[in-house]
Amino acid sequence: MISRAEIKSYANRSPKFDDMYCSLQAVPKLPKAMVKETKKVIAIARKFNEQVIRPHALELDLKMHENPDFLPWDFVEKANEWGFYTMWIPKIFGGQGYNMPSMSYFVEEIGSACLSMANLIGVHYLGVCTLTATCHMRLINRLCRDVAAGEKNQTPCLISLAITEPGAGTDVEEVDLVDKGNITCHAEKVADGYKINGTKVFISNGHISTWHMVVAYADLQKPSETTVMMAVKTGDKGFSFGRKERKMGQKGCPASELVFKDCFVHDDRVCLDLQQIKGLKRSPRETAMQVIDYIVAATRAGVGAFATGAARGAYESALQFASETSVKGKLLINHEWAQCMLSEMFKNIALARLAYVETNYANGLYGAFRELQKKPMYYYYKMMPASWLEKMFSGMLEKPFFTKLFRKQQLDGQTDDEIHRTSGWGSLAKFSGTDLGIKNCQMALSMMGQAGLRHDRGAEKILRDAKLLQIYEGTNQLNRLNLFKCLIACDYPQAGVFDE
Repeated sequence: MISRAEIKSYANRSPKFDDMYCSLQAVPKLPKAMVKETKKVIAIARKFNEQVIRPHALELDLKMHENPDFLPWDFVEKANEWGFYTMWIPKIFGGQGYNMPSMSYFVEEIGSACLSMANLIGVHYLGVCTLTATCHMRLINRLCRDVAAGEKNQTPCLISLAITEPGAGTDVEEVDLVDKGNITCHAEKVADGYKINGTKVFISNGHISTWHMVVAYADLQKPSETTVMMAVKTGDKGFSFGRKERKMGQKGCPASELVFKDCFVHDDRVCLDLQQIKGLKRSPRETAMQVIDYIVAATRAGVGAFATGAARGAYESALQFASETSVKGKLLINHEWAQCMLSEMFKNIALARLAYVETNYANGLYGAFRELQKKPMYYYYKMMPASWLEKMFSGMLEKPFFTKLFRKQQLDGQTDDEIHRTSGWGSLAKFSGTDLGIKNCQMALSMMGQAGLRHDRGAEKILRDAKLLQIYEGTNQLNRLNLFKCLIACDYPQAGVFDE
């Protein structure tokens, strides 16, 4: 037998225990109502798939092939009508306040039917996540309430993230690389604000978003220390849209070029200025790394969920084909080799899902939405009427001291070990899920043969859509290096990462 003292001693002997078993720590702490709420979210997603997405997914893909400049406003308006753009915005900011981990299950469901349409919803929350990571309470409240107002008046208001540059893609998502990238988007300090000059590329949802979280740099020679995050609105003077990328997959979700020519952003729209932040324990460079890790730890889990959806879509296409196609006098599904392939594909779905779920547990314990998942806070926000919350907190959110207080709690309240855990797990979910998604797509086409190349079968579209998942939110190569840095190299000081 082993005593309680020995259990505690052995469990705490390796700091990696916490990294490897986030779920063991998180599950007892989670509000029970989250399970019921998440089941509701999944049911809504399945109903939306049945009524909206599956009947039109292939049609939208063909329409985008024939007219690459087409913008899918009909779908965006339908998603807005269903309340999807406020569903995961906290009630204190005018949203519906569903628990953040439930969004991963949602995008898996939607992604199993169409990754383009899943992206038209999910990428909005990349912008929301970036906004909330700055901890600027007044601007979070303002922009999120704009989204809520857009839902009420049936005029969709989406938020995008503008970070990727023509000469710096993956570089800008890793503080250890950004100073080595070809950074060109300059934020020049002028009276009462900043003037932006430069270009952002591959911005998902760019052409259909109202607000854009723009990441620029006050000193192009030291971008990691001079990052400035600003809210730019479509229609602002000096800001325009360039080309829409001609993509192989995810055609329905526009990837836009954003052009800034002497675009003035007033100080009241500056969400985060590393040079102006005072009172935090970390340096500007370390704060930049923490804010970026806050964002990607959550959003990379979302990409893993997208990929799980792709893996499911490929599996379901292959399973349907096998159940209705005869080979040598019997259904394909009754051949052992086909059964083995389908079992392998099912396994890939399960592993991809386990990775993003474990990452969500890590984020709930240590990451961006840890406070919202604590039982007292969760039930408080769930039970309180939105009108009461607005009346109580709206005035406070306008005060600068509230932003300082929130930043102190969120940023200084997270330890370096916790940053490493959430960032490392985010990378694991991203590269493992997307690789497994691609593998299932390839297996589906292999099983279906030339029938899998038919557009009306859907399998070839899923492969085209899924390939992009390995590239955005940091390439899979970068995410492997980030996992090494966060979960392995911290125990080996002699291991250099991102040195080349």
